[in-house]
Amino acid sequence: MSLIELKEVCKIYDLGEVKVEALMDASLTLEQGEYVALLGPSGSGKSTLMNTLGCLDRPTSGSYLLAGEEVATMSRDERARIRNQRIGFVFQNFNLLARTTALDNVELPLLYARGISAAERHRRAREALDLVALADRLDHHPSQLSGGQQQRVAIARSLVNRPSILMADEPTGNLDSKTSREIIGLFRRLNEENGLTVILVTHDQHVARNAKRKIVLRDGRVVADTLNLDQALQALQAEPEDEPAR
Repeated sequence: MSLIELKEVCKIYDLGEVKVEALMDASLTLEQGEYVALLGPSGSGKSTLMNTLGCLDRPTSGSYLLAGEEVATMSRDERARIRNQRIGFVFQNFNLLARTTALDNVELPLLYARGISAAERHRRAREALDLVALADRLDHHPSQLSGGQQQRVAIARSLVNRPSILMADEPTGNLDSKTSREIIGLFRRLNEENGLTVILVTHDQHVARNAKRKIVLRDGRVVADTLNLDQALQALQAEPEDEPAR
């Protein structure tokens, strides 16, 4: 059984007089342990695809099986349950609480999990911070950390529930090139050494280069699904009428 099976998924936003087709007939299969980059120009549908895969949004039509469970028919609460069990999120802006320590920020998702004691929360948060090489920054607040360190705290927070999938939306967008390389190196290590499935949205071809698989979207459609970066870049640069065949 594949980890993710998307079949002819459409997402249409009804804005009253206007309907926006954000995702059209998207079909793809992902296995556990893959490292995938979602590429495409602004408005291409990559964030909508990320939100769909992350159970933040429900498809208008089509099927989405996550570890064999049909997400397309789930209620909001059911999607929240599967998110908490299986998915960790990392965002461009870190989204850390400014007045709490790194340890407290990482513990936060565990406050919503049943049956976990305060001692266990502390232990798992320390373990996650150690995994991202911040064991010596437990008591620091975000203002006392560099941008790269803040993103590492955000990554630790995304891992504390021990998800099988890590989703990152432009995770290096606010970082300098050196720090970006360090963060992408961390994603690669988590993928290769821990077997974590990594799915990231990026505009940066240097970030995409590290992903084993590149999926390119344009106008809500998957126009390329390849292991070859040059093919992905060709699909990105192609005019709609001469897009390469999938």
